[in-house]
Amino acid sequence: MKKLYLLLIFSIAMSVIACNSSVKDQNTTEDKENQHLDMELKGKLSLFSALPDTQLYQTDLFSPKVKLGYMLYYDNRLSKDGKNSCNSCHNLATYGVDNLPTSPGDKGIFGDRNSPSTLNAALHASQFWDARAKDVEEQAGMPILNPVEMNIPSEAFLVERLKEIKLYKELFAAAYPNDKAPISYTNLRNALGAFERVLITPSRFDQYLVGKSDALSLQEKRGMLDFANIGCITCHNGALLGGGMVQKAGVHGDYWTFTNSKKHDEGRAGVTKNEIDKFMFKVPSLRNVEKTYPYFHDGSVTDLSQMVKIMGKMQLNYTLSDEQTADIVAFLKTLTGDVPEQFKKAPHELTAN
Repeated sequence: MKKLYLLLIFSIAMSVIACNSSVKDQNTTEDKENQHLDMELKGKLSLFSALPDTQLYQTDLFSPKVKLGYMLYYDNRLSKDGKNSCNSCHNLATYGVDNLPTSPGDKGIFGDRNSPSTLNAALHASQFWDARAKDVEEQAGMPILNPVEMNIPSEAFLVERLKEIKLYKELFAAAYPNDKAPISYTNLRNALGAFERVLITPSRFDQYLVGKSDALSLQEKRGMLDFANIGCITCHNGALLGGGMVQKAGVHGDYWTFTNSKKHDEGRAGVTKNEIDKFMFKVPSLRNVEKTYPYFHDGSVTDLSQMVKIMGKMQLNYTLSDEQTADIVAFLKTLTGDVPEQFKKAPHELTAN
C-alpha cells in the first residue's frame, strides 16, 4: 500500500514537471515569435507615427473657444428646423459617426455619402470624401448651409438666430474678447474647429509605436506585418493610417463590382470637373475603424472582415486568406481609442436654453 502511495505521488510530481516544462516551452516559443515579429516590424515603423499625446490638449479642453465649439456641436439650432446638430451625424458616443450608410438631414432627406468620423479629423490633410475643404474650420461651415444637411438659408440667418440667445452672447464674447461683433459665422466655424481639434484618440497601437512591445498580441503583430507587407501601408500610413491623400476607388476593377453599389459616385471629379479625378476619394483614416462602420464613401459594406478582403483585391489585386484577414482585423482593432466621457453627451447648459 505504501509503495502504491509513493508511486502515485511520483506520478503526480512528474505530471507537474511535464506541465511546467510544456508551459515553459510554450512561453519560450511565444517569446521567440514576439522577438521575431518586433524585429520584422522595426523596419516598417517609420511609415507610421503616434498620435499627439492628449495631455497636450488638456488645457484646451476648458478654454472658452473649445467650450463654445462643444456647445455648438450639440445644438440643434444650427439646423433650420431644429432637427439636426453636428452630433446627429457625427455622434461622439458612437465614435463620431451614426453607423448609417448615409445620414438624414434637417428635412429628412438622406445624403449621398457616408458621414466620416470627426474623431482625429483635425489631423487629416483635407476634409470630406472629395477633399474639397482644407481643414476642419472650413469644413464645419459647409454642412450647416447645405440644403440636404442642416439647411440653414444663409450665414446671416444663423448669426441673427444666435444673437437672440443669451448663452451664446456670453460664450462668443468669452471666446473672442477682442472682437467688436464676436457672434459671426467665421467665429462659429473656428470654435467648432477648436472643439474638433481636441477629439484625439490614442490607442494601444500608439503604445506599441513608442516602445511598449506587449501593447500588442502576437496575432495583432502578425496582422500589422501583413498589413505592411501586402501593401495597405502605401495609402494607410502616418499617424492616422490614412487621411493624407486621394486615391482611386477601384484600382483593379470597378468599385461597384466589388461592393454591389447602385450609384456610381465620381468622387473628386464632381468638384474639379477633371476626368483624371473620376472615382478619386480621400483615403479614410483607419483610426477607430472597428467602430465606424459601414465602410466606404457610400456605406455599402458593414462587415470589417469583408471590407478588408475587398480592399485587398480591389486596390492591391491580392487575395487575402481567412487567417490573414483575421490577423489584419485584429490589428485594426488596436486602433480603437476614445474621447473624454464628458463629450459623449450634450452640455447641460443646452437644456436650459
